[in-house]
Amino acid sequence: MAYKGKFTPKNPKKYRGDATNIVYRSIWERNTFRWLDENDSVKEWASEEFYIPYKCATDNRMHRYFVDVWYQTIEEDEYIVEIKPKKETAPPKNPGRRTKKHISESLTYIKNQSKWQAAEQFAAARGWKFVIWTEDTLKAMGIKILK
Repeated sequence: MAYKGKFTPKNPKKYRGDATNIVYRSIWERNTFRWLDENDSVKEWASEEFYIPYKCATDNRMHRYFVDVWYQTIEEDEYIVEIKPKKETAPPKNPGRRTKKHISESLTYIKNQSKWQAAEQFAAARGWKFVIWTEDTLKAMGIKILK
């Protein structure tokens, strides 16, 4: 999913933040931004406009997690969203031996779990919901996962 660029909203007044500097880091993000921008049930939205501090279980140090999307519906419900491939939301399969790939995937999974736990607490403290959108979620919402 190496696909990056700047997103120009059709409805810049819906964007909370600098609408001239919206960066997407995957085609899934770009198409999600388009969905948020054009969806009448979305009142406001933003991408990477704030961060959540978290302690990573891999190094026991504090880091900053910039959430992919925050949005508010016209019903005033607020969500923070992480957009990830489904395979990255589950623990990596154990190949039976310690390979560099397995170690890297395991560390990434642990780091993501640390981020997501902090995001759930951050959202709950504000009455928001934290959700992870995978390719299955995007397809179900009618968001294209390819060009």
